[in-house]
Amino acid sequence: MSMNSNKWEGASTDGEAIPTPDLVDTSPEDDIHDSPDVQSNAETVEHGIETPTLGPSPAPKSPRLSRKSSFSGSSSYQEDFDPLPPLERLGVLDLLDNLALTQQLEKIQRGISAQKEKVRRSKEALEHKSRLARDRMVDEWRRRIPSAEEQLERYRKRMRASVEKVSRRWNDTKSITLREKISFICGVMNIFISGYLIGGWPEIFHIWYTVQLLYFLPIRFFDYRRRGWHYFLADLCYFVNMLLILSIWLFPQSKRLFLAVYCLAYGNNAIAIIMWRNSLVFHSMDKVTSLFIHIMPCATLHCIVHLIPETFRAARFPAVYAIQTSPPGTKPSSYTNLLSMLGWSTLPYAFWQLLYYIFITVRRRDKIAAGRPTSFTWLRKSYSKVWIGRVVLSLPEVLQEPAFMMIQYIYAVLTMLPCPIWFYHRWGSAAFLMVVFGWSVYNGSTYYIDVFGRRFQKELEAMKAEVAKWQNNGVPEGGPGMVIGSGNGTSEAATEEGKKEEEEEEEAAGVMSGSVPEKDPPSSEDGQRPAAVVATGAETSSGEPRERKPQPVATQGES
Repeated sequence: MSMNSNKWEGASTDGEAIPTPDLVDTSPEDDIHDSPDVQSNAETVEHGIETPTLGPSPAPKSPRLSRKSSFSGSSSYQEDFDPLPPLERLGVLDLLDNLALTQQLEKIQRGISAQKEKVRRSKEALEHKSRLARDRMVDEWRRRIPSAEEQLERYRKRMRASVEKVSRRWNDTKSITLREKISFICGVMNIFISGYLIGGWPEIFHIWYTVQLLYFLPIRFFDYRRRGWHYFLADLCYFVNMLLILSIWLFPQSKRLFLAVYCLAYGNNAIAIIMWRNSLVFHSMDKVTSLFIHIMPCATLHCIVHLIPETFRAARFPAVYAIQTSPPGTKPSSYTNLLSMLGWSTLPYAFWQLLYYIFITVRRRDKIAAGRPTSFTWLRKSYSKVWIGRVVLSLPEVLQEPAFMMIQYIYAVLTMLPCPIWFYHRWGSAAFLMVVFGWSVYNGSTYYIDVFGRRFQKELEAMKAEVAKWQNNGVPEGGPGMVIGSGNGTSEAATEEGKKEEEEEEEAAGVMSGSVPEKDPPSSEDGQRPAAVVATGAETSSGEPRERKPQPVATQGES
């Protein structure tokens, strides 16, 4: 044991040689290690760490493997983990490990330097962006808050622009007013000439009707085509006019065709003036055209049946002359009984309904679903709250259109029931025409007085409110020129509100007259204001009159 302590003392000095245990010399106690007890204690040593035992120290096991060759023969635990081994024990691997550590330190140092440079550049970029944003904000703030001189210059520009706009609109107003005057004069002259021909030369009234039809129909076609309402041109009223032209010029000897046209014209077309509120509004070409399409076939047939001389009727319209002069009980006279008239008028009606269903309802179904208006879509929307509309809409969708067609036919039959009276009695036919024409005049007067009057009153109130606001709060942002008629501010809000109420006013006027709102699509000229509206400046900046957005509506009540 003393020898072992000397060995540990010698190992504690770095400069002295470390003796190694002498494995040749054996002590007498070596025989003890051969006993089983000692061997079991020796097996408890793991990984070079000796476990203290009560008996004698076991013989050292063979040294464990190490990648450091200089420490392969070490006999102590502390010696194997000495952080600073002696120079003579340093090997090649130790040198390589030291070199790799230096390279790792240098790499770490370079990474830290690169990160510092990156952070510095990011900081500089952020500061640069902050300066630019601050400069832009300052510039924007300066632009939004101009100086007093700039504000005055802007105000002067707005004033000049407003004056120029008023001047341009004044010139445009002159053009629009001129067009309205021409339309008004033509409408009045049309009524005067038609009345004069009925009283003086009824034998040429069918020529006057044909000339007007050739004038009005192309205008209606191009107008409705431009607005997307051209499906209304397939309605029954236009079909009746075409049948009348065929009866007058191509088939004057056809009794069946003449009776069918007579029943449809005095039935569907004439009653549509009352039911759908056609109006005699002279300054509106669209309303005048709608009234012409419905009432002029009746006036032409009245002249042919009751007013022209018999000699001229026999030569020019032999079918009419044969029906009127045939003795009772003969075949020509049998055409004028109620069942015959309803039967012969049903055939062209069914033919029209079939064509309408195939070419409009079926072949144009996609466009109708996309929003293209037709008579059925308008009626379904307009009468959704009426009992007949609720009945139709309560049916399955596949049955709504057939139900609508059946209602159309029942309506047509009911309107044709008095046709034998109109055919045989001159004064009855004249009284009937006076009633339907007078109804259209009443609708026109209601339109002029109620609708235009209320609209003018609202615009005056809006203008007064804006002037009062201008006087109380100073010049508005748009300048005084905006009050003169540009339609901004309070007047614009009131005008927009008035647009929504115009239809309600017209419907109220129709209710007072005992009818329903007019079925014709709203005319583009209906929104043009009279001289009173011009005075208020209630038009758009381009000089056009403010029009309410047209609602898709049909053109006659039978389809």
